[in-house]
Amino acid sequence: MNTPILDVLFFKTDHGIEPVREWLKGLDNHDRKAIGADIKTVQFGWPLGMPLVRKMAKDLWEVRIHLIGRIARVMFTVHDGKMILLHGFVKKSQNTPQDDLELAVKRLKQIRSL
Repeated sequence: MNTPILDVLFFKTDHGIEPVREWLKGLDNHDRKAIGADIKTVQFGWPLGMPLVRKMAKDLWEVRIHLIGRIARVMFTVHDGKMILLHGFVKKSQNTPQDDLELAVKRLKQIRSL
């Protein structure tokens, strides 16, 4: 078995909540498996680019996941050899919603301030 290049961690709020983990729990098993497989591809193949990974901002990337009939995104950063999952959502439009991007950037800033 290959060794992963990155460890995967969930961003945790000050209250101990892991928003991406909670979002994943609300999805069906098939969607969770598809998302997990794509995150694992990034974990073992980093650094990767399009079509699976797109850079969104400095130190911020998204995993581009194709589900049945829709697409999901998991935004992450890489910090100290760890892939930190910041935000996950199902896209409803062509462009990444500004609110989702801003939330990921806010969480990224929280990590940087630690």
